[in-house]
Amino acid sequence: MKNSPFSDTSLSAISAGFVAVLVGVASSAAIVFEAARAAGASEAMIASWIGALGLGMGITCIAFSWYYRAPVITAWSTPGAALLATSLSGIPIAEAIGAFAFSALLTLLVGVSGAFERVARMVPAPIASAMLAGILLQFGLSVFTSLQAQPLLVGIMLLTYLVGRRWAPRYAIILVLAAGVATCWKLQLIASAQIGWQAAHPVWVTPEFRLSTLIGIGLPLFIVTMTSQNLPGAATLAASGYSRVPISPVISGTGLTSLLLTPFGGFAFNLAAITAAICTGPEAHPNPDKRYTAGIAAGIFYLLMGLCGASVVALFSAFPQSLIAGLAGLALIGVIGSSLAGATAEADSREAGIITFLISASGISLFSISSAFWGLLGGLVCYWFFKRRN
Repeated sequence: MKNSPFSDTSLSAISAGFVAVLVGVASSAAIVFEAARAAGASEAMIASWIGALGLGMGITCIAFSWYYRAPVITAWSTPGAALLATSLSGIPIAEAIGAFAFSALLTLLVGVSGAFERVARMVPAPIASAMLAGILLQFGLSVFTSLQAQPLLVGIMLLTYLVGRRWAPRYAIILVLAAGVATCWKLQLIASAQIGWQAAHPVWVTPEFRLSTLIGIGLPLFIVTMTSQNLPGAATLAASGYSRVPISPVISGTGLTSLLLTPFGGFAFNLAAITAAICTGPEAHPNPDKRYTAGIAAGIFYLLMGLCGASVVALFSAFPQSLIAGLAGLALIGVIGSSLAGATAEADSREAGIITFLISASGISLFSISSAFWGLLGGLVCYWFFKRRN
């Protein structure tokens, strides 16, 4: 008989879920706002978008994590939002909603057909680990670039992390968060004027379908989300030891959720990669079988974000970027280390792993597709090339 989430959870798991939501929202909420404004959304519509996104991520995180007993973290498509922010100008919002629905339908079909899972199984573990390490590298480096911008704040956070990892490893990130907030308060770095209450109210927009918009907006949104979000997200689960989670039903679930919430602004849901890594590592829980509670905690915080609407985003935005960057980087150090170890453990695949890591870390973007996809592609080509040679 499975244990109850209440008995399996821990303060570190709840903290990991909160940090994942904090990092995910604070690092990309501005892009979602820009995408909504580019579509001509009103302030009420923007609040509806945030509410729909919070609701969708909350429900899927809780449902998948509880059902599969694994930390399955979903997110909005940040690359998709960036694409929309530069592509929706002049497009009527009803047509934009129609493009979202088209992208969601394609995602649902890919999940139901099982095609995504068959492709994901073709990715060797060293290549998946190398891609994850490359994706996360910039977040690890951000600790030290932020140290230059805010030496006292980030220095205290870094020192707290070292002390916490030495004497209280399960609660290191909690201590870092507390130290960071306290330091921001003492140095008056919190923009308290931005904090205010604003609940989200759903605003329905009936979708309209125009072929040029479906091809020009909906199809690229689908491709970017699948290649830049779902592939790395599946790799994160596999590299963290959760390859038992069937990916196709999860893809189907995110596609269905997107389809239901697109009229309210839920433009795209997908597997998370970076924020998922925060919940899949040992910092979330020493027992891998109990880390699913971090996914449930993240879902609850996402639901709260959706209910509170834009006020939660304003709260996160009130903290300096150095706090968010430092917190994310420190939370991911362990995952970066284990991913690099997995990428280079086998001598036969080491070169392919390093190539995957370097391309993924480079940040290149070709045809609006991120470096994570190109790193995966380049690594697979090298992996199979060297394998055939041997």
